[in-house]
Amino acid sequence: MSAAVVLMNSADNVMELKELETLKVEEDEQVKAAAVVAASHADDTELEELRKSRLMRASVEAQDPSTKEVDDLTIRRFLRARDLDIEQASAMFLKYMKWRRDFVPKGSITASEVPNQIAQNKMFLQGSDKKGCPISVILGYRHFQDSLKEFKRFVVYGLDKVCAKIPPGQKFIAIGDLEGWGYSNSDVRGYLGALSILQDYYPERLGKVYIIHAPLIFMTVWKIVYPFIDNKTKKKIVFVENKMLKSTLLEEIDESQLPEIYGGKLPLVPI
Repeated sequence: MSAAVVLMNSADNVMELKELETLKVEEDEQVKAAAVVAASHADDTELEELRKSRLMRASVEAQDPSTKEVDDLTIRRFLRARDLDIEQASAMFLKYMKWRRDFVPKGSITASEVPNQIAQNKMFLQGSDKKGCPISVILGYRHFQDSLKEFKRFVVYGLDKVCAKIPPGQKFIAIGDLEGWGYSNSDVRGYLGALSILQDYYPERLGKVYIIHAPLIFMTVWKIVYPFIDNKTKKKIVFVENKMLKSTLLEEIDESQLPEIYGGKLPLVPI
């Protein structure tokens, strides 16, 4: 091969390297620009939410002075639940305040008010996910239809305990385990009651719920309940195949925080 050919090939290689470097720089600049736009959009959204939360607070305080005691994060949760619509969020929040006074007049539900539900030993408060969000486990086969009023009190009892552990601005994760579930455990009224409480009075608290070991017969009940689930909640529901159980849970939960029954290291802790 002549020296001229070698020099030409070398020059071509240098040009290719320079072109690649130029493309890499352009890609990096595009990524940076996209990040700036995303950050700017996030800042704008945050400012808009903050502005509307102040307007919402003024609105609800004018109608119910007791709302002055409510923190800003709570106001903003209700606002997000209604896509920053101040009128709808205010109505939802005021309904919540009235419900809370009527249903939980002492400020909290005590274990002595839900003895039969606690005796079923069906709800557990575990560790936390990778974001520090608390994890709740519910064993569906241990639930049996009983007093609807006591069950609703138990739902509030459980949700209050879970929510008390949520870091500011975060949510909780639930694992609904239906292994062993049968028609004797079916309780459509109870399920709808729990769903209503979660959606109407604990907005933006649930981050995700994993439904695991769901038997085929459960789908009959699921078809009844599903239409009552709002779109925001539907997006948080994940049905997990048995063969993908551990790997799916480990995406969000460290093994040290995962319950032993799912391949982790933590024993179940009754709520």
